[in-house]
Amino acid sequence: MTETLLVSNVILWLVVLALCAVVVALVRQIGVLHERLAPAGALMLDQGPKVGEEAPQFELPTLGGETVTLGGPDSKNRSTLVFFLSPTCPVCKTLLPVLDAMRKSERDWLRIVLASDGDLPAQQSFVAANGLAVFPYVLSAELGLAYQVSKLPYGILIDEHGILRSKGLINSREHLESLFEAMERNVASVQDYLDKLQEKDVA
Repeated sequence: MTETLLVSNVILWLVVLALCAVVVALVRQIGVLHERLAPAGALMLDQGPKVGEEAPQFELPTLGGETVTLGGPDSKNRSTLVFFLSPTCPVCKTLLPVLDAMRKSERDWLRIVLASDGDLPAQQSFVAANGLAVFPYVLSAELGLAYQVSKLPYGILIDEHGILRSKGLINSREHLESLFEAMERNVASVQDYLDKLQEKDVA
């Protein structure tokens, strides 16, 4: 009886140790997968002005009746995020609360400008329905053409000196934040940063 109990305890401990080894292996594998599936950030299309160049300068009227200047040194020493959107873009609408939160939390260093083109009454209805009057909102086909914007939503980040620091398609909050991450790390995009890290690992 005693021998049977001893054997069963030994077997139980062996099973527990085996399970622990499996858990450790799984944790390590999850870490590897996390590195491989690191967020790629906003997809930067190789069109329009290059990151690191001076941003084209525009002086545009807003729907609120004011004038907004894009490009060139900022008088208040702020960076500018230009977010291209459309009333018919469902992804754009899901990001509006994120933009509003950023407008409030990052106001000391960041100005957010919304940009679109098309039918004025439809744009005005869109602004009113979504509470966007708090943003400078410009309608300019020329602005979109200058940056070769072909898909929405799209963002460009211009620093306080008027230099284009990052740009790309934005489908999530993570994509939006990757524009700021790219500027902080002084790289063209998060993809470029990750590629350089992989090259270092290989070397």
